[in-house]
Amino acid sequence: MNSLAEIARSSTPSAAIHFRAQAYGRTGIQGFLRDVLALANASVTGPRYIVVGVELDEQGQKRMLSVDRKDFSGKPAYPELANGHIEPPIQVRYEAVMVDGKNLGVFEIDDCQERPYMMRIDYSETLRRGDAYRRVNESIVKMGRRELQSQFEKNFRDAVSAANIEVGFSGDVIHKDRKVITWDLEKLPSAIAGAKLRELIEAKTNRESTGDGLYTTMVDRLTHARVFGSDDPYEARTVEELRAEMRQLERQYRDHDDDFLFEKHASNLQLVIFNQSDEPISDASLSLTLPSHEAFRVASQLPRTPQNGEFVERSMNEQADYPTVTYRGASIHVTAKLGDIPGGAPVDAFRTPLRLCVGSELKGRRVGIQYSLVARNLREPATGRLRLLF
Repeated sequence: MNSLAEIARSSTPSAAIHFRAQAYGRTGIQGFLRDVLALANASVTGPRYIVVGVELDEQGQKRMLSVDRKDFSGKPAYPELANGHIEPPIQVRYEAVMVDGKNLGVFEIDDCQERPYMMRIDYSETLRRGDAYRRVNESIVKMGRRELQSQFEKNFRDAVSAANIEVGFSGDVIHKDRKVITWDLEKLPSAIAGAKLRELIEAKTNRESTGDGLYTTMVDRLTHARVFGSDDPYEARTVEELRAEMRQLERQYRDHDDDFLFEKHASNLQLVIFNQSDEPISDASLSLTLPSHEAFRVASQLPRTPQNGEFVERSMNEQADYPTVTYRGASIHVTAKLGDIPGGAPVDAFRTPLRLCVGSELKGRRVGIQYSLVARNLREPATGRLRLLF
């Protein structure tokens, strides 16, 4: 049986469930926002519900009233109204259900763990920024300054201090430094192909200046055989054609370069999070900021894999397990959602480690990684700095 339909049929009004006879409509938006606030701030656990299309008499008996589906067609878009006017963000979902042959509408409000919820912006003269309401049994009361302050103080007491969160590289102890091997990036497939084309261009440019076409063609063939090998067939190309080919090398060799960088010569970077408190932290996310450099390559996604002479895409699940990597000017940003982190034992930050490759021109240097870990019940972000030693 549909659980929402059962809630509509069998539940009674409470701090978590509100019954309403008619849809809110355009004129009832203020009432909708107030009802959502009141339910979100109610002292109950689990999701909360607004059931539309149920009329209650003085004895509490229900009468089902069908509501027009057009009342919930997106004008107004109720979930967006809640997200636009209430903070912290709140999840509101709508679903149409059939009960005893009647069309009802049910708003489901997620389990609300970040109380108090308040108006983020003004809606009207009587529903202003900072206003908060709470549902007590079947009544709605406005929350005053003392009650709000008490809730904020409780949140702070229940929250985990960032001093209890350790972030670093795994080992017998959590390290703040990590050594990374460097590689000669001149051996990239595109770099090797580019060097060969540059040699052909230089040789052809020098010989064309002699004006002896027959001699130039003969030497071109010999140069091509020396550079590319005798098995590679000679093809007559002008200097401009060779330069145009040079401009296409990055695109042409992208998969081969990615295989070189992020498969054959990759350093896998995994971080661990150690929550040293007794309380788990919930809904955690980690972000890293690294410097950008031509010789410091970080994979923005997992590379395609060679298979039967061609490169094929990874599965969506494999790619989804890799951290989100974004290049922004002079920095590289990495983010990963961690979910809940229990206390007492280190956990991996990434389901699939971050892949990077460092060129030998950076050998002997070091770079810093800025990290920030945020969580729903963390008093403040846990921030710090890690180092990569090349």
